[in-house]
Amino acid sequence: MLRLTQSKPRFLGIQLGLTKTSLSPLPLTIKDEGSWTNDFETPATAKEWLRGLLKAAARIPQKSFWGILFSVPGLVDERKAEILYSPNLHWTERTGLSDLIREVWDAPVILIQEERALALGHHSADPEGEDFLFVEFGDGVGGAIMISGKLFSHPLPIGGELGHTPVMGNTRPCGCGSVGCLETLASTRALLQSFATARPRSPKTWKALAKSVAAHGVEPWLAKTLDSMAAVIAGALNVLGLKRVVITGDVIELPSAVFSYLSAAIIKGALWARFGELEVEKAPRRRKAGLVAAGIDRLIFPVETTDLAVNTQI
Repeated sequence: MLRLTQSKPRFLGIQLGLTKTSLSPLPLTIKDEGSWTNDFETPATAKEWLRGLLKAAARIPQKSFWGILFSVPGLVDERKAEILYSPNLHWTERTGLSDLIREVWDAPVILIQEERALALGHHSADPEGEDFLFVEFGDGVGGAIMISGKLFSHPLPIGGELGHTPVMGNTRPCGCGSVGCLETLASTRALLQSFATARPRSPKTWKALAKSVAAHGVEPWLAKTLDSMAAVIAGALNVLGLKRVVITGDVIELPSAVFSYLSAAIIKGALWARFGELEVEKAPRRRKAGLVAAGIDRLIFPVETTDLAVNTQI
């Protein structure tokens, strides 16, 4: 029997986050996500980002990799390795970050939208579950769609943008330029903003929010937000014809009452729940595993085709 070597890192993973950019050498098999071994604060310009990347590279003993696997937020053209639009990091748009990476490492760069990487990571841990909607609540709110074990792709480089669905009565401005997006209620920052308004005397921290939920349960302000989350997710399930949703991110780290409420609200709004069983599950972030899966598929065993719908599937 043969297997991919697990002893030596072959790829370098890079995660572009709202506040931090993180790096870690990655073997071909991820047993434990662990922590990222190197990071620096995400700056506000491409020039500063390259400077931070060079300093981080100097701290990594290994200098040669088969490929650089780059997880990024926003609307991403993965074929052209380009960020088209990033509501929370506008400076990254069309700045050629992949070219900057190649100035540091002489290796192919695979750029993948972050929720797609997370969905791949989850599928690698549960390969039998081929069809699901993947939703992450974190710096923003995003999703990815897995159909028959492959990421759903389409002609336009956009998909799973649940966070930019408008919520009736929501007047908060969004980084995308619109007003009332779900992301302005359901992201980590937005939840803390709502918590601070509901309980102004409490510290504006995630720990304080979790403690408040543990003590008081799902209060009206939180229930309203969870109902909005559920309505958007249930609508997506109804459109896609899926009966399984996987949720990850900061929101599932809150006391269990939050996930229970959200699950019940999703089931209430999903049409399939009237006829059969709807699965709502939570899962940890498996970003490294997803990046490695993308690297293996695109660099080690690439499928050559000119068909966009196939070429962009992982």
